[in-house]
Amino acid sequence: MTRMAATRDGYGQALLELAENKRVVVLEADLGKSTKSLHFRKEHPERTISCGIGEQNMLLVAAGMASSGYIPFASTFAIFTERAFEQMRNGVARPNLAVHLCGSHGGTHTGTDGSSAQSIEDLAIYRTLPNVTVLHPCDDVSTRLLTKQLAKSDKPSYMRTARNKTPVLYDDVDEHTIQIGKGIELREGNDVAIIACGVLVSEALKAADELSKKGIQATVIDMHTIKPLDTKLIDRVAARCGTIVTAEDHSVIGGLGGAVAEHLSASSGTPLERVGVKDRFGESGQANEMLELMELSSPHIVKAAQRAIQRK
Repeated sequence: MTRMAATRDGYGQALLELAENKRVVVLEADLGKSTKSLHFRKEHPERTISCGIGEQNMLLVAAGMASSGYIPFASTFAIFTERAFEQMRNGVARPNLAVHLCGSHGGTHTGTDGSSAQSIEDLAIYRTLPNVTVLHPCDDVSTRLLTKQLAKSDKPSYMRTARNKTPVLYDDVDEHTIQIGKGIELREGNDVAIIACGVLVSEALKAADELSKKGIQATVIDMHTIKPLDTKLIDRVAARCGTIVTAEDHSVIGGLGGAVAEHLSASSGTPLERVGVKDRFGESGQANEMLELMELSSPHIVKAAQRAIQRK
């Protein structure tokens, strides 16, 4: 049986493993229990800074620490990171300080918290900032490994994690397989390429299984890094498959689908269908209910793949 885990747990585990580096510090905005940075706080309270419900202050404190030689990891809910966008822009990204911001509970998969707490625009917002690496891993293993790699980066970053559990895909994978900026081909096919991130990677794999029953062989890519985008991999699967579907629990405007569309429009012009939140806000419901309501689940990816093939 497939192990299930939340990506936020991978983030918390990574912080603990990074603790041997005395330059690593953790900042919280009253949500360490939810983002899972509390594990680091319990073990290393002297290197944890509680900023209260003050996300803007948290980002600037982190910027100051980064400029003083520390490696700060700051976290809150994805929707609350947006309160501090100006600080992320001018205090972190513009001076290119290596502050690593994690937004948990992102997307409509968050479920019962409702639309006010479902950030569907965070990846797009942070992708617009120069110097900022943008990540949305699909399982706890890749989240842990990518978070640890960020500690070696000299650039700022934004990572989205999720509250609810999803299938773990990388328990038995060589750690070197997962690298910032490099998408991972999980399944190879020649008829259509499905490029997904976050919670929709497992849905994309389900869709590929259903498509196979219909005689359609799909490539599935885990594009955990939204920026810098792995354009070489996109070009390779575009040439092989001739059509592409993107899948994300995020607005179709500006996120993974937007990034892939921007690249394709300036290169091969390969037909593209985007599965994502269609310029609307979410609702309150269970995680799986939200995927169906927002037309993000595997049957909707199947339909998008069939439309994409017709456009070849």
